[in-house]
Amino acid sequence: MNTKAKQWLAGRKNIWRELEDKVSKSDRIIWIHTSSAGEFEQAKPLIEALKRIYPLYKILVSFFSPSGFNSSKNYTAADYIIYLPIDTRNNSKRFIETINPQLVIFIKYDLWYHYLKTIKGKKIPLLLVSSVFRKEQAFFKWYGGFYRRMLAFFNMIFVQDELSGHQLKALGINDWIVSGDTRFDRVTEIAARFSEIPFIKEFIDNAKVLVAGSTWLEDEKLINEGYSFGNGFKLIIAPHEVHKERVSQIKTRFGNATLYSELKEGIAPDKNVLIIDNVGMLSKLYKYATIAYVGGGFTRDGIHNILEAAVFSKPVFFGPNYKKYREASELIKQGGAFSVATSSEFKKIIDGLLIDDQSYKEACQASFDYIKQNKGATQKIIDYIQEKRLLTN
Repeated sequence: MNTKAKQWLAGRKNIWRELEDKVSKSDRIIWIHTSSAGEFEQAKPLIEALKRIYPLYKILVSFFSPSGFNSSKNYTAADYIIYLPIDTRNNSKRFIETINPQLVIFIKYDLWYHYLKTIKGKKIPLLLVSSVFRKEQAFFKWYGGFYRRMLAFFNMIFVQDELSGHQLKALGINDWIVSGDTRFDRVTEIAARFSEIPFIKEFIDNAKVLVAGSTWLEDEKLINEGYSFGNGFKLIIAPHEVHKERVSQIKTRFGNATLYSELKEGIAPDKNVLIIDNVGMLSKLYKYATIAYVGGGFTRDGIHNILEAAVFSKPVFFGPNYKKYREASELIKQGGAFSVATSSEFKKIIDGLLIDDQSYKEACQASFDYIKQNKGATQKIIDYIQEKRLLTN
């Protein structure tokens, strides 16, 4: 059994005792369910807004995956953070009766039939937020009746774009609102709260820098073959996995590299590559970039969060597997992002940006404008909750 499977089982072992010990019958609970770490980022601006506007309520956040649960360990805005018990009729009934939520919000499309049916049966307000719908999803297949029934349980579905709304309309679902993606609000908040990372400025030392985040082997191969770093151009790389073997592998590949854990205050070592061997720093690292690269575009699952880089007005690069990510396609169209499949293509476009100052400034401005144009999803959801009086102070 792999590590994630063990965590998945262990996390649910004492879930009922934990719930019954912690949750009081007098608690007024808003339950928010997210699948994993990415959806948790979408949930955070909504959690924090609800906590601010409805301080008498307690926020319970549930996760399906260990990656999501593990990412929540230092998050203090939620009152309860738990694994969701397996989706059965009895579990859903027991869970809902235990926490007695006043409002339930599911993020994106991690949907569980028995939970949704139980919520609907008890007439608890139920929202789905930051969703995207595409024709290739199971909802739209001939065998998708079961999945379509789950969508009908929601009082309102907040979609990221107009196309998703029309896809729902084709299924006969008319209770939807185009709100956008709450991740835009999340990255905007992160940028607004930016604080300096120790030692990074000393390492950069007036050089131009490529910040590569959430990278995998294929990303690192492309970057390494595209550039030999030096002569005023440095690399800061924050891999998706930071276990000892991966860090050692990256250090070997790039050669003239040092680890963040090895940096000393006030000293910029004579190295051109810095490997970030910790977790949690990446969203601020992009602030230091001249050019940003976001990994995952050569993997089956696709690119990681490009908005974390775009919010700092940076040209963003990524691999070819980006088509299912609306923000990637839109940012390419606006001129703030570039998809590359080969190291030579990567080098050519970056060289062009670094040589042509006007092109570089236009790419930076495009990223800035894109984030600015798409903020506000959280407020639209809050407005609906207030207008429909789904919660009371």
